Parts: sequence; structure tokens; C-alpha cells
Amino acid sequence: MATLLRIDASAQLEERSLTRHLTGLFTRTFLTNASETQVITRDVGQKPIPAIDHQFIHAAFTPPEEREPWMNERLALSDELVDEVVAADILVLGAPMYNYGMPTALKGWIDHIARIGKTFSFDLARGDTPIEPTLSGKRLVVLSSRGEFGFAPGGVRAHLNALDPALAACAHYFGVARNDIETVAIEYQEFKDDRYRASVEAAEARTRELAAKLAVAEAQAT
Repeated sequence: MATLLRIDASAQLEERSLTRHLTGLFTRTFLTNASETQVITRDVGQKPIPAIDHQFIHAAFTPPEEREPWMNERLALSDELVDEVVAADILVLGAPMYNYGMPTALKGWIDHIARIGKTFSFDLARGDTPIEPTLSGKRLVVLSSRGEFGFAPGGVRAHLNALDPALAACAHYFGVARNDIETVAIEYQEFKDDRYRASVEAAEARTRELAAKLAVAEAQAT
């Protein structure tokens, strides 16, 4: 049985959020093709994760056996978030582009997931590459929306795209290799013209296609 982790990071309400529309569509389609799938949902857009601070960093970098009670309390939410990632086979990320990058809420979630001793190890004996991920074998589906257009490689605004490279750079914390990331994006949102409507339709079709394909693949793997 596959486990699907759905993360929504939009600051918009449900009825106005294009990315929630896509993550919901993905989830429903996946369940249609793999009804026994366990779904974990986490809406960090509506319920933001607290930003990390000096206490979080102190607690996270203190060996577990040396932590004081307040440190365990400070890390409790992070531990819960990490456990959700560990349990997941597929991560579905609703990630709108804000000011060419990721929403603050999404960055906060990632900062809680990137945990020494949990999702990566650190050893200076490895030389200039001391960080090594501890999770692997997962897939990431990024469902996004962009107010403008042309953010894909080779596009007119590709050089402004700070969202996709950042997610790819952090994906190893989730146990996802770069080749196992799929991105679907609605563009032209601010234009509200035929190009926008066509982009929505194409994104919906691609989302359904991906969900069905991955559901079948997970069913065959188990």
C-alpha cells in the first residue's frame, strides 16, 4: 500500500487556490487508481510552520541523548513533519510561485525537514561534501501556479525562476533524486486570457496523467 503525502503551501483560501485545485485533483485521481493508498495531508499555507530560531538550531544540533526537555519540546513538530516524509512514497507539493520563489510557509516546512540525524548526516571525513541524505527512493510531484509565463528551461523568464531550482536543491532531504521530480505549472494567471485557460486545462490533464501513472507504478511495486 502506497503512502501519499500532500503538502499545500498557498496563502490563498481553498476556493481561490489553483495549487490546491491541482493537489486535490492529483489525490482524487491517485485514489481512483489505488484506493488503498494512505493519504497524509499537511496544509502549511493555512497553518504555517513556525520559523526556526536559535533555540531550534541549538536543539537540532544537540545529540539526542544530551537534549534537555525544552529541546525535545522545541523539536516535537519537526519530528512529526519528518515522520510524515519518512512514511511517504510520493510527495505531492502544492507550490505557487511568489515573487519568483517559494512561499514563506513552504520554506518554513523545508527548514523543519532538513534535520541532522533525521534526513541527513554530516561528517567532515567526507571532505568537501560532508552532507549525505539518509532518505531515498521517493518521488516528488510539484504542482505550481505562476502569474506570468515562460519559467521553464529555455523560456523567456527562466532566469527569474528561483522556485524550481530551490526545490530541486532541497529534494534530497525528502529522499528524492533530481530525476524523480515532476513539475506541472499553471501559467498566465494574471492575464486571465485564452492562454491562461489553455494552461489550466493542460495542467489538469497532466496532473491526472501523472497521478494515474504513479498509482499504477506503486501498485505494481507492491
